[in-house]
Formats: sequence, C-alpha cells, structure tokens
Amino acid sequence: MDLRKLKTLIDLVSESNVSELEITEAEGKVRIVKGGGALMQAVAAPMVMAAPAVAAPAAVAQPVVAAEPVATGHVVKSPMVGTFYRAASPGAKAFVEIGSQVKEGETICIIEAMKILNEIEADKSGTVTQILGENGQAVEYGQPLFMIE
Repeated sequence: MDLRKLKTLIDLVSESNVSELEITEAEGKVRIVKGGGALMQAVAAPMVMAAPAVAAPAAVAQPVVAAEPVATGHVVKSPMVGTFYRAASPGAKAFVEIGSQVKEGETICIIEAMKILNEIEADKSGTVTQILGENGQAVEYGQPLFMIE
C-alpha cells in the first residue's frame, strides 16, 4: 500500500470518531486502531493466497518508544513518524530552549514527514524543562519530545 494513502488513512482515523479501520487490498491488509490515549497502530500483513482467510496476527509489533523521563511534568509526544527539527531552517534560532515559556498552541518544533513540514504545537502552557528529541533525528509516533511544567 502506498505510504501516502496509509498516512491519509491514519489521519482520517485520528480526526474522526472511528476507533478502528481495517482495509484489505491485493498487496495486503492494513488495520488501524485508535486507543484511549490517542495511540494508533498500523499493521500490514501480506496476503496468503493458499489460506481461505487471513487471520489477525497473534502478536502485533509495537513501535519502539523511549522510556518515559523520570522528571515530572507534561510530556509533549510526537504525533507522527518523521524527522525532528528544533528550528524552521538549519541556521535559524530554535523555536524553544530549556527554560522557555510556551503557550498552548505555540509552535515548538517541526516534524518532517514525506517531504511535508508539520509544525508541532505545545498542547499545554508552561515552561520547557527538557528537550528530549535530537535535532535532525528520526522520531517515532508517541515518542516524548519535550517536558513542560
């Protein structure tokens, strides 16, 4: 299945009241499940022509997520898989630094996914106490990026 189509399906599920979506195509089967904490998983299983029906896999591979930070506070997590950037361009000043005061809705970083730059906003007002993402590094869905108190 085309990655753009898969991303569109994930976005549709996350923005709707649908909690689960399963699509079967010639290339395979995709199942997208939205959990209580906005956790999503996408599972692609190849089609088996000899079997009358493809059973759901017994064990679903979960994305590797870094251990939760020890410090207390609100964790801003990555809403998607992509490349994490602290600034709008390589020579530009970072959106936030440790100790920066942020307001809910303020842009705190960019995640590039499929050549699209997605501005990530603070979902809580407060002070940035930790920056957990490395500039230019790949991030996973749900990976902690910032701590805000």
